[in-house]
Amino acid sequence: MITSPAWKDKRYAVLGLARSGRATVEALLAAGAEVLAWDDNPEAWKAVRDEHRDLMDDRLFIDDFTDWTIFEFDALVLSPGVPLNTHPLAAAAREQDIPIIGDIELFAQARADLPPHKVVGITGTNGKSTTTALVHHILKTAGVPTTMGGNIGLPILEQEPLPEGGVYVLELSSYQIDLTYSLDCDVAVLLNITPDHLDRYDGDFTKYAAAKARLFEMQSPSSAAVSTERERCSDRFDNILERHSDRLGAAVVDGTTYMDTLDPWRQAAWPTLHGPHNLANAAAAIAVAHVLAISDDDIERGLQTYRGLPHRMERVAEISGVAYVNDSKGTNTAASAPALAAFDNIHWILGGLAKEPGLGECEAELPRVKAAYTIGKAGPDFAALLEGRVPVEKCETLDRAVTSAAAKAEAGDTVLLSPACASFDQYQDFEKRGEHFRALVEGLE
Repeated sequence: MITSPAWKDKRYAVLGLARSGRATVEALLAAGAEVLAWDDNPEAWKAVRDEHRDLMDDRLFIDDFTDWTIFEFDALVLSPGVPLNTHPLAAAAREQDIPIIGDIELFAQARADLPPHKVVGITGTNGKSTTTALVHHILKTAGVPTTMGGNIGLPILEQEPLPEGGVYVLELSSYQIDLTYSLDCDVAVLLNITPDHLDRYDGDFTKYAAAKARLFEMQSPSSAAVSTERERCSDRFDNILERHSDRLGAAVVDGTTYMDTLDPWRQAAWPTLHGPHNLANAAAAIAVAHVLAISDDDIERGLQTYRGLPHRMERVAEISGVAYVNDSKGTNTAASAPALAAFDNIHWILGGLAKEPGLGECEAELPRVKAAYTIGKAGPDFAALLEGRVPVEKCETLDRAVTSAAAKAEAGDTVLLSPACASFDQYQDFEKRGEHFRALVEGLE
């Protein structure tokens, strides 16, 4: 567990008791802080109360957050899933100038008491998890003590401190960046920014982009900045990142510039890193590794042995010469377009809860699509957009789509689940959707 003596005898209100919230409560209590905890789900806060009754006064558990006397706390700690822009407790804290932070900020505060280490922070709309896991894998391959956390794996405060020379690799959503103020990443990575989660930013893409840009704002001047958006940066972000233009697009350490232009032919040696999006992810990971002085041999070995993450262009099976690929993490059109670009003769399963109108960047990849099978709430809209351009079947549900695609696919084709939509109209999350696809494909064998 990661803790800090700076938290001792302070009072924290923790709102949201999912996994990161529970880890936060435990770390604060272990450091000697006084903690009030609450969650919309009564079972969640009762579970925390019962587990830590010996350390927490019953008066610090309440049935209704409106009972909180917010001005008595040193900070309000929000879980990333709690909407910072609309939750009334966050508004009350702002009115009284009480800091609103998250577990990443607590980690940043704890760094001074950890053995000497480095932090890599990775953000972007798409590709964060893959790039984070890839950097982590390359470091492990090179024998560097490392762990990954943030928006992936175990909550960072739940993990054990790394020994001297270790590297913490953090996947950071815009929500998590919103809740940190002192995270000075030794290497900060911005992969891309496309419209997403705009409900948290009052529908304003500029605010969303600014949230991502704060990862660079918090860095020391000599720290490294890596981005695969160099050419599009100023136009796409309305010059929000203009003052970092001398660092973006390359990794810069004390005036030394590192960047890798990768040729697509190199991907043939990387079994789980196909498609142009993974070429960009790999470029960012290689740049990070060079900043951290990892040898070219170790980098290449890491790229060749990286096994990939579930639901991200995951090759589930090959049946009678037909490949079945689970890209359930394709939750918007910008995320699905690279998956389409990675294959030919595609039987494309798409639909769900749309995040934006139209086909977006998927439009350019339609020549690769042999047939489409629409599902979910957005299915009829997608079917109308595709009608007359590719054969379309309105399947409504994933089981019907898989059955139909399997019946029509021929050897050499690819059945691709890359929905370009969120899953919440039919599934708990994209993982459940991907697991269902995997189970349906296994049922075909």
